[in-house]
Amino acid sequence: MNESLLGGPSFGPASGGAPRQLVVFLHGRGADGDDLIGLAPIFAKEFPDALFLSPHAPQPCDDVPFGLQWFSRVDWVPENIAAGVRGAAPALDAFLDHHLAAHGLDDSNLALFGFSQGCMMALHVGLRRKAAPAAILGFSGRLAAAESLAAEITARPPVLLVHGDADMVVPYESLGVAEQALKDLAVPVEAVTRPGMGHSLDDNGIRRAVALLGQVFATG
Repeated sequence: MNESLLGGPSFGPASGGAPRQLVVFLHGRGADGDDLIGLAPIFAKEFPDALFLSPHAPQPCDDVPFGLQWFSRVDWVPENIAAGVRGAAPALDAFLDHHLAAHGLDDSNLALFGFSQGCMMALHVGLRRKAAPAAILGFSGRLAAAESLAAEITARPPVLLVHGDADMVVPYESLGVAEQALKDLAVPVEAVTRPGMGHSLDDNGIRRAVALLGQVFATG
């Protein structure tokens, strides 16, 4: 394996057979791939032939002494966020390409699940893949580099966005902004507000994610 390829934990397929789907969890800043792989057994109950991967982001956090980041949060302004996702995108694309090829799968068998900074990465990369993934599942994130998306979009997979209206890390208003931008570009999107939820995930959002994957993997 290429030593520069992102690493991280994996789970499944629970069936014991060859993977028929690939679900990639993209963690938030300050965590690592172990943070979300615990969700895999929940999804595996419905998708026993799926392989679940949860890569570690490529950088140590630059302003706290723990965890990893996809890109820096220093000078957290839109142009720097856009530069950050662009800088991290090639490593994620390479990771996806490698694992799809290794298992004889294509993007129609791929789902991206991102939380916070991982949601930003899932949206940025997933909407710019050469072929559309089966779905993008984004939680508590935002649409980065939105101003250039119309010129760069190459894929329009179904997108689920879930955001708590008490989020104090990524403003809740990011949900409506992302929803409208995606609708304007004919991307099928469902935006879900979770009342009282902060910067987190909840069972309702996970159930919605499982339901969407049930639809797209059934037709893939």
